[in-house]
Amino acid sequence: MQPEEEKSFRRRQFIHTAAAAGVAAFAVPVVGRALAQAPAGSQIKVAVIGCGGRGTGAADQALKADPGVVIWVMADTFPDRIETAHAELKKRPNGDRVIVPPERRFTGFDAGAMACSTDVDVVILASAPYFRPMHLRSAVDAGKNIFCEKPMFTDAAGAKVVIQCIEDARAKKLQFMSGFCWRYSLPERETFMRIRGGDIGEVLAMHSDYLTNPLGINPRKPEWSDMEFQLRNWQHFVWLSGDIIVEQAIHSIDKINWAFGNEPPTRCTAMGSRGLRENIPERGDIYDNFAVVYEWPRNRRATLLCRQQPDCHNENLDTVIGSKGSAFINGWGPTHEIIGEHPWSYPPDGPNPNMYQTEHDEFYKAIRGGKRIDDGNFVVNTCRMALMGRMSAYTGQAVTWDQVVNSLENLGPDKLDMRNAPQPIIRVPGQSKLI
Repeated sequence: MQPEEEKSFRRRQFIHTAAAAGVAAFAVPVVGRALAQAPAGSQIKVAVIGCGGRGTGAADQALKADPGVVIWVMADTFPDRIETAHAELKKRPNGDRVIVPPERRFTGFDAGAMACSTDVDVVILASAPYFRPMHLRSAVDAGKNIFCEKPMFTDAAGAKVVIQCIEDARAKKLQFMSGFCWRYSLPERETFMRIRGGDIGEVLAMHSDYLTNPLGINPRKPEWSDMEFQLRNWQHFVWLSGDIIVEQAIHSIDKINWAFGNEPPTRCTAMGSRGLRENIPERGDIYDNFAVVYEWPRNRRATLLCRQQPDCHNENLDTVIGSKGSAFINGWGPTHEIIGEHPWSYPPDGPNPNMYQTEHDEFYKAIRGGKRIDDGNFVVNTCRMALMGRMSAYTGQAVTWDQVVNSLENLGPDKLDMRNAPQPIIRVPGQSKLI
């Protein structure tokens, strides 16, 4: 094992070692319903790992998806986040199925592993993305069905963990659904089915953009350590979020990957900066804009623009150019149409339910029906494409797919503790190096 790999192993094993000690103390049995379908009307116990806005939203959607779902376990680094999420869910129409007494609320860095050790059937992984590989490893080892928010990893070290987890989940026949919600939007599904079916011919080029406002911040409190401060503002620190291209604009990258049939690009060239980031600690070390050109053989290309800047034009659009036509997608519009040899548009009155709810409706329907969902078929390529764009922008260099696959980048600390946190690093193109 190389020194870099040892570092990756040590910092991730910290979680599992601490978790093992906690599990032994609680002596909780590992029980799951992974290898058999849940009978109609039976209870499906769910653990929510990461109790912020996305975790709370996913829990609410799970409750709406199936009358047998109960929120049984909640886990987060901080107890106040569990309390807030629990109180919010209890107020919802299905709040009587939120049954999480104090003994099933886990906090600290080992909270995710301890939640996975309980008798739940499903885990919702919605913590800060850096922790996703660790939580995914715990969930797969415990035999749980998994709803895994995007992104699945923030660096190359995490990618290796996730790839193995996906293989192990398949071997155990576990459900694995991703938080790439546009894959579950009915208008997008119909449009991309036509694109991949040849209605615009061979996909030659694509442009996507994700232009939006900056995310919120949590002003520092005197009692917070550096680690707590960063965790409370995780979206703004590269090691925790992966930067805006990995944490948010990855949705647009996933649609590029979708259009190109999960074929990895051979190379990309990118630029980015912190053009309008306020000079305050809460804004961490992430950029606020990226521009990327992805390249495939035969001169096929895709471009991506993403931005989190205030008082600017916002949109989320995709244009796909093929050899026999083109497709235009405005998910925020919504507008979905094809121009060319096979003209088509999604009917204005066509079905368009909430895609977040559709995800969970299909997830629990699959559990009930014994049909396996496996989003692992595409998530690794999408996440690596996001890392690829970030690596190119940070370094100012063209980056190949092989360099991404063979990267040794490891963004997190050697050891997780609440007293110390990684020092923020502002990456400078031309000076920052590929790892």
